[in-house]
Amino acid sequence: MNDKLLVETAVLAGEIMLISGAEIFRVEDTIDHILRKAGRDTAESIVFSTGIFASLNDPSIEAITVARRVNVRSTNLNRVYLVNDVSRKLCADLMTVEEAYERLKDIRGTVQFHRRLKDMGFMGVAVFFTLLLGGNAKDCLAAAVTGAVLAGAMEVSVRIRLNDFCANAFCAFLIALTTLFLERWGLPGIRSDIIIIGAIMPLVPGVIFTTAIRDTLNGDYASGTARIVEAVVIALAVAAGVGAGMGLYQWLTGGNFIW
Repeated sequence: MNDKLLVETAVLAGEIMLISGAEIFRVEDTIDHILRKAGRDTAESIVFSTGIFASLNDPSIEAITVARRVNVRSTNLNRVYLVNDVSRKLCADLMTVEEAYERLKDIRGTVQFHRRLKDMGFMGVAVFFTLLLGGNAKDCLAAAVTGAVLAGAMEVSVRIRLNDFCANAFCAFLIALTTLFLERWGLPGIRSDIIIIGAIMPLVPGVIFTTAIRDTLNGDYASGTARIVEAVVIALAVAAGVGAGMGLYQWLTGGNFIW
């Protein structure tokens, strides 16, 4: 067995899981299971929220250590499932290391939902949360427009490579501004408060916060704390963006809200 390729496979599996929002203990467990396939004396992994260290050592070989920096994070539970499936098949000898490595590269480059479908998803989330909060047909129409603006804002933030804080603040700013302008000039009588709440739901870091709590309860205090801070920063960015949008609207319209 190619030990170097096995370590690279383990680290790639961990990297995909970490990028996709998996818990630290799950990432470490997957890497450890793959490394143990080598049958060496030492097979260790250390995973943080921003990086992975994996090592394979034995008196009969030169030590192999791989470190991988992880800068991008998102939530994609489908990728986590796919990586777990590859890990199980590899450990059960249903797949070779070479096949597992190629499959993981495919998973890393897989696009589950195309951009247009994601845009429709943003609109749908805004509409259905507005409906859940008691909105009527007119409110839902306004929420659909606001969701479309959110989709466009997220696309722009990706293209100009805004960091997470600025991207979330920018999106929340446009959500608030669009909703308030719709209330004043486009669709008078809509409830802008519930529309804004419904539209910002795709930005709320609920999964990140839940993962942070699970990491903390599993003893990964550094990663748990880092993810809690990340969730708080995202929440502050959303709040700041909405506040800035409301402030700008207030300034442009002479200081009056139609609430």
